[in-house]
Amino acid sequence: MTRREIDLPDTLPLFILPGAVLMPRTRLPLDIFEPRYLQMVEDALKTPHRLIGMIQPLDESGETLAGVGSAGRIVGFSEQEDGRYLISLGQISRFHLDRVEQGFQPYPTGHVDWQGYDDDHLDSEDDPDWDRDGFLSLMRRYMDANELSTDWEAADDADGELLVNSLAMALPLEVQDKQALLEAETLAARRALLEGLLEYQLRNGENDEVMQ
Repeated sequence: MTRREIDLPDTLPLFILPGAVLMPRTRLPLDIFEPRYLQMVEDALKTPHRLIGMIQPLDESGETLAGVGSAGRIVGFSEQEDGRYLISLGQISRFHLDRVEQGFQPYPTGHVDWQGYDDDHLDSEDDPDWDRDGFLSLMRRYMDANELSTDWEAADDADGELLVNSLAMALPLEVQDKQALLEAETLAARRALLEGLLEYQLRNGENDEVMQ
């Protein structure tokens, strides 16, 4: 089922998780073990669209949610012997969260608005001004400075959009930074913001070394 074939609903079950964002045209693997979210997965699998809304909390209490989330369709599902579910969400569209309600289900439900995210339904998005070599050099410096590893051969060969969106999802960035990346209107804007965040962290790391 493609994005264009899904009749997007007015309400979504919400998976509230800091640091977990679902960028356009990506997939997000999740290990589900909390009882309320196990129930959410079971309920979502019974619907025609199999959609779950990923959204970040903006405070430690989890009561203040981001205004924008991203819906994914369950495209992979495996039940483990210990009762956990391993699922994979394929991104369908971002959404604006209008309000949250707690009904009879053990998990929250969001009333959502899909307007403004038609580009999420495209097969791909271009970034004509992207300096691939410069981006990979910045990425390597950031990875080395933070003692992170990656498959550099795969990174060298990766599609530009997939590389930018995957890094925006996977890197250990602050919740607010990941939210800003999710809300970026275009791939070019997301890439530029990501470059700025990596440069900022690298400069801060250098300043910390000088002060020591």
